[in-house]
Amino acid sequence: MTSFVCLTGSQLPYKNHTVLAISVYQLKEQPAQIEKMESDTKAGPVRVLVTGGSGMLGKAVEHVVMNEGLKREGEEWIFLSSKDADLRDLGQTKAVFEKHRPTHVIHLAAKVGGIYEHMRDNLLFLWPVSDSLTPSQSDNLRINDNVLQTAHDTGVTKVVSCLSSCIFPDKITYPIDETMIHNGLPHDSNFGYSHAKRLIDIQNRGYFEQYGRRYTSVIPTNVFGPHDNFNKDKAHVMSALIGKTYKAKMEGTPVTVCGTGAARRLFTLSWDVGRLIVWVLREYDEIQPIILSVGEEDEISIKDAVEMIAEALDFKGEIKPIWLKTHRVDINSLLEPISSV
Repeated sequence: MTSFVCLTGSQLPYKNHTVLAISVYQLKEQPAQIEKMESDTKAGPVRVLVTGGSGMLGKAVEHVVMNEGLKREGEEWIFLSSKDADLRDLGQTKAVFEKHRPTHVIHLAAKVGGIYEHMRDNLLFLWPVSDSLTPSQSDNLRINDNVLQTAHDTGVTKVVSCLSSCIFPDKITYPIDETMIHNGLPHDSNFGYSHAKRLIDIQNRGYFEQYGRRYTSVIPTNVFGPHDNFNKDKAHVMSALIGKTYKAKMEGTPVTVCGTGAARRLFTLSWDVGRLIVWVLREYDEIQPIILSVGEEDEISIKDAVEMIAEALDFKGEIKPIWLKTHRVDINSLLEPISSV
């Protein structure tokens, strides 16, 4: 069991494990705090392979490593995209590992999408219905299995994979912690993606128990930032709201937001998550996943988020809430972030 670790924020009410609580931008002002941390990565040449290097989190890790001084002397960082290798294919995965011979891996590659895509193509986020799928349609189970298996086969010292807050059970009591991941089924709207991510934790435990591998994972919450997808049908909460507001400003139309606006979220800047992922790679030795989140005091409502976005984009038009009645199913949680009328 690990005690609370708070780099620059406050302790969150998670019960049993470590939470890295940061305030947005606060850690950015103190990069030396990570630089000074002692780590076994200093023991020899370090080659860090980052899968999903062209995505939002991959770009965030690249930014903090290459532009903020987190890259250490003697380290080599390789950022892969789907153009470099189709990680669904074990042969291509082995080839790219053989080419770069990483000592450490940050595994961010995944098929991701917004709520509409998840509800329409749930199976594709778990396993393909055909072997003729393009890399952009790649299934997550196969990707994760190939990356972890190849990392093991090639003697990779450590792997840090990225999970998602959607993996937690739909029916759960609060406060939550990392031990509760498998305590019930995730929400039906994204069962494919959620189960694929959960199984990374199972694989990590298996590789540790059978081979002693130090493979772990992180659970970021509501990430947003540069290189995100701002398409309302594919995006997550914050980026979808930003995209909708920008489009409304350009077209001179109202911004429509479904729901009451009362739902609250812990939004985390991708660059902050990138810094913490580097910290986890170097310092976190547990197999159990670790939640990466801003402090509870930074939780905001969807209504406040929309108003902040409107102010930042200088949007002077109308914000139209579309009120919904909720029954046994929480419609707000499905439609609030990205629905349009």
